[in-house]
Amino acid sequence: MLNKLNFRHLYHFWVVAREGSMARASQVLDLTPQTLSSQVAALESEVGGLLFRREGRGLKLTDLGLSVQAHADDIFEAAEALQQLLQTPSDERPLRLAVGISASIHKLIAWRLIEPALVLDRDVNLRCETGRTPNLLNDLKRRDLDLVLTDRPPVLEPDARFHLHELGSSPMRLFATAELAQQLKKGFPHSLNEQPFLANAVDAPYVNELMQWFADQGVRVSIRAQVDDSALIKVLGHHGMGFFAAPDVIADEVCRQYQVESIGLVESVEDRLYAVTRNVHSRHPGVQAICERRVEDASIKPDKRDE
Repeated sequence: MLNKLNFRHLYHFWVVAREGSMARASQVLDLTPQTLSSQVAALESEVGGLLFRREGRGLKLTDLGLSVQAHADDIFEAAEALQQLLQTPSDERPLRLAVGISASIHKLIAWRLIEPALVLDRDVNLRCETGRTPNLLNDLKRRDLDLVLTDRPPVLEPDARFHLHELGSSPMRLFATAELAQQLKKGFPHSLNEQPFLANAVDAPYVNELMQWFADQGVRVSIRAQVDDSALIKVLGHHGMGFFAAPDVIADEVCRQYQVESIGLVESVEDRLYAVTRNVHSRHPGVQAICERRVEDASIKPDKRDE
């Protein structure tokens, strides 16, 4: 059908439909009404049906004409937007940035890592996609994404041509409601024994390390919920369903946003973060800004809340 469709004919039809008459459209297009009428007739032959019918001195779209007009609206409005974009100097055009974020990454950290790309000296059209790292890497390979943020070093195939950027790490901190936190601070970490724990269900690397740390301390926690969304875990913690873990670099924000308190710091268990790109040195300004930002630089320095 695309081989048969003449877009000049379609454009002339679109202007006639918009103006409501051949006479007005001919003035807009600087064509004679006879030429314009033949152009519309040619399009009707291409689509296999009448697009207009006479109604008095004017023209009214047929059902087929209305359908063709709706598609033509999308086509020529998009073409106009593209023309405006191409007329804009390249360094002033909005920057498109598509970021894949592993579902197990805490959303407050994801925001901190993405933020440098959003404060560049140009507008940024941001698209974020969350999911499992292997799926996100497939999208990166297909160029649907510009980079992937993950909390585990992925196994990269030799021909994948991906590059891994280490963004840093943070020890984990445990949190709960004020009432529960006050109870659990006393005798920490043994106070955690048999207490309800809200676990990350997406196999985040730090979870296994944390469970091993509990075992090493002789603590047997009671897993009350396994959740694959880091923000929902915090919401459940805010409502007193149990204690949960989050990176220390976002401790202040976690306490403020979810109205919880710190129980204690687990220095030996760390949340490590990486960015995966298609090239060692990306020319995308947003990707560059993210890869140069380290987790530690994006944080509020930990205070002495445990002393």
